[in-house]
Amino acid sequence: MRGNPVIRFLRHAAAATLLALPFATAPAWAEAPMVKTQAPGYYRHMLGDFEVTVLLDGTIKLPILKLLTNAKPEQLKAALQRGFLREQVETSVNAYLVNTGAKLVLIDTGTGALFGPGAQLLNNLRAAGYTPEQVDEIYITHMHGDHVGGLMAGASRAFPNATLRIDKADTDFWLSEAVMNRAPESVRDFFKGAMASVNPYVAAGKLKTFEGATELVPGVHAMPTYGHTPGHTIYRVESKGQTLVLWGDLMHVAAVQFDNPNVTITFDIDSKKAAEQRRKAFAEAAKKGWLVGVAHVSFPGLGHLRAQPGGKGYTWVPLNYSTLKD
Repeated sequence: MRGNPVIRFLRHAAAATLLALPFATAPAWAEAPMVKTQAPGYYRHMLGDFEVTVLLDGTIKLPILKLLTNAKPEQLKAALQRGFLREQVETSVNAYLVNTGAKLVLIDTGTGALFGPGAQLLNNLRAAGYTPEQVDEIYITHMHGDHVGGLMAGASRAFPNATLRIDKADTDFWLSEAVMNRAPESVRDFFKGAMASVNPYVAAGKLKTFEGATELVPGVHAMPTYGHTPGHTIYRVESKGQTLVLWGDLMHVAAVQFDNPNVTITFDIDSKKAAEQRRKAFAEAAKKGWLVGVAHVSFPGLGHLRAQPGGKGYTWVPLNYSTLKD
């Protein structure tokens, strides 16, 4: 019987039919709709005893060839090509939440409703396990719209219990109607956005300015880097011998300015001073091995700098991604 060809044929036919049944009735997975969204944008990192949470406010496309200065267009194009980027560079807007154990400090607030497809910071703050009401202090690197816009949520202060700290040189400039009226028409919206974002905190008695190098809370120091704006400030965060420096707009385009720190941007109030501050900060971070957080480097914008041979530029080394709790 086992050698009967008819029986063998029937057995093979039955097996083939059974194997085919699941495929014939399975759903067409390839027809599922695309989701087209990312996960919540926050990233946690421990710095000594401090917990640092990077908050993504979103991304903005920047026309780099039109914005960067002090470099030839062909040099900029070559740098972007080496970075596998096009002339419209999608640029992260990062803010940094520092929990010292005694204070919850937010450094910069994103765009809010001022411009661009940002305004994700509050949602990502909540996704990260915090609420806006828990923020004790807000430190602003400078008063451009993508750093102060998130201070407001509609007509209300987004962080009702927070004290706002900004270098006085920046508030004297951006909150002055006299200065705004002397400025070119093309930049007056910068002033209006700064005023709309900060003046409600002034009215509530929540703005407390500082001048120059200042320790604002234990472990967090303001460091003047005037140039990009009159009061541009970076913040040095220290705990248990570890250091993180938050650069604000000390730089914008990683693919270009790490290789050539002399390249400037049209948003600079004083591009010469801004370039000087950038070169100084790059050299110090590379020499001391500091961890750096950058507002407009791809999220989460944390990494180290390594000086290139010959001293002509730097290599950006992103922080190794971690899901560990310690």
